[in-house]
This record gives sequence, structure tokens and C-alpha cells, in this order.
Amino acid sequence: MSEASADRPDQFALLRQRRFAPFFWVQFLGAGNDNLFKFAFTVMVTYQIQVSWLPATLAGLAIGALFILPYLLFSATSGQLADKYEKRTLIRFVKSFEIAIMLLAGWGFIHRDPVVLLTCVFGMGLHSTLFGPVKFAYLPQHLRESELTGGNGMVEMGTFVAILLGQVAGGLLVSIPGPGPEYVALTCLAVALLGRLAAQAVPLSPATDPALRINWNPVTETWRNLVLAHQSLAVFRSLLGISWMWFFGAVFLSMFPAYARDVLHGNERVASLLLVLFSVGIGIGSLLCEVLSRRHVEIGLVPLGAIGMSVFAFDLYFASRGLPPSGEMGLAAFVAGAPHWRVMADLTLLSLFTGIYSVPMYALIQLRSQPSHRARIMAANNILNALFMIVSAIGVGALLSHGLTIPEVFLCVAALNAVVAGYIFLIVPEYLLRFIAFMLTRCVYRLRVVGDEHIPGAGAAILVCNHVSYVDAVVLMAASPRPIRFLMDHRIFATPVLGWMFRLGKAIPIAPRGEDPAAYERAFEAAGAVLAEGELLALFPEGGITRDGHLGEFKGGVMKILQRHPVPVVPLALSHLWGSYFSRIEGGAAMVRPFRRGWLNRVTLAAGAPLAAERVTPEGLREHVAALIEGGSPA
Repeated sequence: MSEASADRPDQFALLRQRRFAPFFWVQFLGAGNDNLFKFAFTVMVTYQIQVSWLPATLAGLAIGALFILPYLLFSATSGQLADKYEKRTLIRFVKSFEIAIMLLAGWGFIHRDPVVLLTCVFGMGLHSTLFGPVKFAYLPQHLRESELTGGNGMVEMGTFVAILLGQVAGGLLVSIPGPGPEYVALTCLAVALLGRLAAQAVPLSPATDPALRINWNPVTETWRNLVLAHQSLAVFRSLLGISWMWFFGAVFLSMFPAYARDVLHGNERVASLLLVLFSVGIGIGSLLCEVLSRRHVEIGLVPLGAIGMSVFAFDLYFASRGLPPSGEMGLAAFVAGAPHWRVMADLTLLSLFTGIYSVPMYALIQLRSQPSHRARIMAANNILNALFMIVSAIGVGALLSHGLTIPEVFLCVAALNAVVAGYIFLIVPEYLLRFIAFMLTRCVYRLRVVGDEHIPGAGAAILVCNHVSYVDAVVLMAASPRPIRFLMDHRIFATPVLGWMFRLGKAIPIAPRGEDPAAYERAFEAAGAVLAEGELLALFPEGGITRDGHLGEFKGGVMKILQRHPVPVVPLALSHLWGSYFSRIEGGAAMVRPFRRGWLNRVTLAAGAPLAAERVTPEGLREHVAALIEGGSPA
């Protein structure tokens, strides 16, 4: 665990602070009202009223598609508004708009008018479209980097707990015989009024680009937002990853009423239970992200989440197809059936891993987007989300119309998730590399980081570290919230698996000048280009892995780099890796006897204060690293 973060309050402490708490409750109440309204309407047309032009099987899909249509049409404009204007004012306007929509929806529920309610579905989609860019641009203005993962986890948890409460309340209220729809109408209006009240306490959030001229053309502005997002490939591909998550989740959320009725043979309360499990799982997964990431933006969690999503979606198919036929069951009868527990476990774990998958990507986008157009980047995210969710609705509808059962649809989505996730991780290797680093430092070693605040959060710098094992670079990746490019001995690239991984991470091979002068010069040119782009460069100045466990002499390559690029140099020291499977042993080679030191050995990485370029010498750097080895050792 990082000692620098040990004294920081956890994510729940944000709920006691005005910079976060009022905003949290605004988004919580808004998400709850969206889902109370939508789910009550869906249950009404599924179980209570017959609408010839809106079949019960497709009601959830149609309502979901209409809700997200405004994201496609108006996200570009809402992103501009969130960058141009002060965010507190926008939040208050949006919550007032919600009250007007709920007044109209109340009339629709009282008169059981599906046309009016569909109009309100579109209106609530517009309400959420206007709020979305404000929501995700607000957090980086008020939270530090070390709080972003926790803050996003709280928002995601709150959103899905609100979904849970909203959908449960909507399902229970609308199913009350007689006045159920009237109760839904009153509750929706009350929640909207509470949200507007919470908006009064949101703190001032200055505009990030007040000189921006609004482009009201949604087509050209949508394209412009996508171009802005594409300026950072990591950000743009993370947007695609989040959009895929909404594609995946929309399939399950939209199908729960029909799945509960036609596959599980349950009533409205069983459908509500499925939503409870899904929402609880998302909330738990979102909160786990801060613990697993050690309060940094840890995108290594994304592949872990993707694996879990596919595994438990596959198992949900197998758990569903063997259920015996029965009459309609109430909640107690459903829970009493042993085969249903597997279904409930699959849904909970599937959604838990979905939360683990999504939170780090949201935090990464917020951290690496330019503040001046961060809201427009999030608008681009909403546009892509809407496109993916509409495609999801169309695709699921096509599969069902061609005779596939609902469990078979889940199977198709599970397989597609595995393919899409694999593709994303290959074109954005940072995700895969961080996952490998995450697993190594949680499942093979126990990594403690000392002085991680000295690793720069922005700007170019050189990291220098002692070289103890073949996985030193992987350990450094796990300790840094930013990507690192490594300058490494060319011979390590011939190592099976590790060589492939370092090539995937675009490590720079360097050969001795006497062995290959051209490769030697190319390595320094590539290292200079990394620093010129404002990134982190790491090297091991001993020139090779230690053969005796002692710190060797530092070579002068770092001085050659500093002559052209005088950037800060951060000394690092690894302790307690010597003698492990990935290090050499006296008179022997590395990677010859697994579990040589047992399992989950404590490893320490200590970071020293950055040194100005003019103060750096090879001998001085070696002294700093040697002191860190002594001082960084755990007691």
C-alpha cells in the first residue's frame, strides 16, 4: 500500500464535504427518478394495459431506445453549454426542467395515456442529456487525482443504487391495485422537487471555456466533439470501451421484465428483484475500485472487469436454460427455488464486474482530457453511448424476432463481449499491461510503495531505478498512475512472454555502442522523443540485471539524455525482489524454480524527491538509490 495515501480519507468522506455531497444527491435523485418513471411505465405496458402498437416483449427495448435518443441528438450542444457556462446554474436549470416533465408525466399516469408517457420518456432523456456532460466535467474541477477513482466510484454506486431504488419503487407502486399509477405520479414529482432543492447547495463551478461560441448544428458539432476526443487515442478508445459497457448493460436492463416473466416465470416483484441484484452488484463493484486501485486511476482493473462480465454472462445462459416450466411465481416462491440462486449469483457477479470495468475508464477520461473541452469530450462519450445502446436495442430486437430466446441473447452478448474486450486490449495495450502489472503486484507479490507523491502527475521526467529482476518494469508500471516508456537492454526482448509484453508496451531497446552503434543512437533519439512529448521515461542505469543482489555502478546514458532534454530525474529503488523467481540467484539464472521464495512476498518500491537536471551525476544518482534501498525497506 502507498504510504502517501495511507492518511487520506476514504471515498465515503466525500459525502461530508460540500464540494461533493450536494452534487452527489442531485445526480442520485435524478437517476432514481429516471428509473422510477421508466420502470413503472414499462411494468404498466408489460402487465397491466394492452397496447397493440407496443408489444409487451419489446416495451422495455422501445422505452429504453426513446430515452437515449436525445443523447444522440443533443449531446453535442449540451457539451458546449457545460464548457461555456457555470455548472451550478446549468444544474439548477436542468432540475427545474425535470419538475415540468414530471407534472406532465403525472397526467399521463393518471389517464393511463402511453403517448403522453412516451413523450415524457423523451423529455427525461433530454434532461439526462443536459446533465451528463456537467456531471463528469464537475468532478475533476472539485476532486484531486487521488480522489477521482473514489469519486467516480461513489457516483457510479449512487447511480445504480438510485436505479435500484427507483425501479423497485416504480415496480411496487405501479403494481398496487387501483391507485398505483397515481402513486407513481406523486412520487416522481416529489423526487424532482427534492433534486431541485439539493441543487441549491451545489458550489460554484466556473466555466472552463467562457469564450466558446456555441455551434447549434448537432451534426457538425457531434463530428467536432469526436475529433476532439480522438486527439488522445487512449481517451477515445476508452470512450469506445465505456460505450460497449452500456451496450452490454442495456441488453440486460431492458430484458429483465420479459426475462422474469417468460424465462423465470415470475411476476413483477421478481423482475424488481433482478434489478435489485444488478444494481447492488454495480454499486459494490464501483466501490471496490478505490480499494483495488489504491486510490489511483488504475486501468488495469478494466480487463479484470471484462473477464468477469463474460464469464458470468455465459453462466447465466446455462443457469437459465435448464429451469423447469412452472406457473407464475411470486417473490417468495422464486427465492425458495434452489436453481434460481445460481441465476441470482450470476446477475450479481456479472454486474459487480461491470462496475469494476467502467469506473477506471471514466476516471482516465476525466484525468487525461483537456480541461477547456472536458465537457465536450464527455458529450462525445454520451453520443457514442447512445449509438451503442440504440444498436443494442435494434440488435436484440432482431435476434428475438428471428426466434432466439432471451437466454440465447445473453449467450450472444457474452461471446461478443469477449471478442470486443480482446480487441480493445490489443489496440490499447496500456490496459493489458496495467492488468498484468496489477495481477503481479496483487497475486504474486505484495507491493508497498513509499513516496509515490514524488512520481510526477504531469510533465516529462526520467525515472531511474536499480535493476533486480525481469519484472522490474512491470512493478514500476503498477506504481505509477501514468504510462511509462522504458529504455531496456535489447536482450530482454528475446525472453519469452516478457519480450512480447515489453514490445507491446513500446519499450525502447538499447544495445551497447560497441555492439550496434546505429541501434544505440536510435534508442537515445526515441528516448528524447518520449520526453519531448511530456511523458515519463524510465531506465535502469546499471545496464543489466544484478547477478549478486548488490547495486552496480551507474552508466552515463542518463547524462546523454539530459544534455538534450534537461528534465527532472526521480530516483527509485526496489527492495526484496532479489532471490525471487524473476531474479537471478548467485551462480544461477532467473526463472528456473517457481515459488523460490514462497508466495505473496513483500516487495517495496521507494521513490525519492525529483532532482534538477543540473544536479544529476551517475555517482550521485547511485547514492540516492542506495539510500532509498536502505530507507525504503519495511521494518
